[in-house]
Amino acid sequence: MNDKHQLEYKLIGLNIAYYRKLKGMTQLQLAEHAGISRTHMSNIEAPNMPTSISMETLLDISDALGIPAEKLLSFKE
Repeated sequence: MNDKHQLEYKLIGLNIAYYRKLKGMTQLQLAEHAGISRTHMSNIEAPNMPTSISMETLLDISDALGIPAEKLLSFKE
């Protein structure tokens, strides 16, 4: 993965974790709804190992969370 976007991937993962917890979902539940493995979901959310995510997966996760994808891409200081 290119180091150029590590911070953005980390922030996307943190946003996903935030909205998942807000919805009362486990990583396994969200992963199943998004059609990915729990391990991949865990890697996406882990702040210490920024993991790239495809646009399709991002959209699947936002659908599973019932939120617009733009919320997962919104980075506030």
